[in-house]
Amino acid sequence: MTETPWDVLLLGGASGIGKSLLAARLADEHKAFVVEFDDVVEAVRAITTPKQHPGLHLFDAYEDVEAELPEDRVLALQIATARALEPAVTGVVRNRLTVDAPAVIEGDYLTPAAAARAVREGAAAGRRVRAVFLHEGDAEQITANYAAREPAAGRQPERARVGAAYSHWLAEQAREHGLPVVDARPWPTLANRVRKATA
Repeated sequence: MTETPWDVLLLGGASGIGKSLLAARLADEHKAFVVEFDDVVEAVRAITTPKQHPGLHLFDAYEDVEAELPEDRVLALQIATARALEPAVTGVVRNRLTVDAPAVIEGDYLTPAAAARAVREGAAAGRRVRAVFLHEGDAEQITANYAAREPAAGRQPERARVGAAYSHWLAEQAREHGLPVVDARPWPTLANRVRKATA
C-alpha cells in the first residue's frame, strides 16, 4: 500500500471532469473512505425548506434551469449554493478527523474557501488535511464526458458551458487561497499529478 500523505483529502472541481473516478482510485490505493459531498448536499436539502435555508434551495423554482435561465445566472446560483454549503464542508471534515482512517471527500460544491478553512483547522489540530481542485475549462470536453457518463440526458452543451465557467471560478478561487489546481487532462497522468500536488 502507498504511504498516505493526508488524513483527509478534499477533491474539488466542476461536474463531469473525473473527480469521482479519481477519488475511487486514490481511496483504493490508500485504503481510504470516499465521502461524496453531493450526498451530503441532498441530505441537508431534504431536511430543510427554502424558508429555513434559502441558500440550499436556489434551484427549486426551476424545472429545467438551463432552459429557463441564462448561463451566467445559472453560474451565479451554483456559486451561491456552494457558498451556502461551506459550513457543511467543515462539519464533514471535523467528523472524519475523529476517525483514525483516511478519507477522500469529493464534490462539485466544495469551495476553495471552505477547503482552506479545513486545511487550517486540520493543521491546528495536528492533522493532515489537504485540498486540490481539478480544472477543465473546455466546455466541449465536459460535454463529451457527460455524453459518455449519461448518454440519455439532455441539454448537455448548456450544462457543460456552465461547468466550464464554474471550473474557471473554482481555479481562480483556489489560487487565491493558495491551494493547488491540477488540470484534469491528460487523464493518464492525473493521479500522479494530484499525488505530487498533495504530498
